[in-house]
Amino acid sequence: MVDRKELPACPVETTLLLISDRWKVLILRDLLSGTKRFGELKRSVGTISQKVLTSNLRSMEADGLLVRQVYPEVPPRVEYTLTELGKSLKPVLDAMWDWGEGYQALAKEPEA
Repeated sequence: MVDRKELPACPVETTLLLISDRWKVLILRDLLSGTKRFGELKRSVGTISQKVLTSNLRSMEADGLLVRQVYPEVPPRVEYTLTELGKSLKPVLDAMWDWGEGYQALAKEPEA
């Protein structure tokens, strides 16, 4: 968890502190469409290991970006949902999407 007393002075650095891991950004992307189970996230995020996904989800939960709901079933069902704070990162991810699309288009253009 990020210690709020030790946050960087720069707001950009604060944002990076919370979502700088590539996996966290992809987890956010996938949870923006709604609640997901662990297995759904593992498949949609890609080549992430179970250990790394679990670690990132715990960190994001500790930072208040998502909530983890455990249902007392056999086998246990666990779902993850973005909090309002997590959802507030949507404009940041939208800007990253737009920038990435533009970069991909430039990269596909033939060189002069």
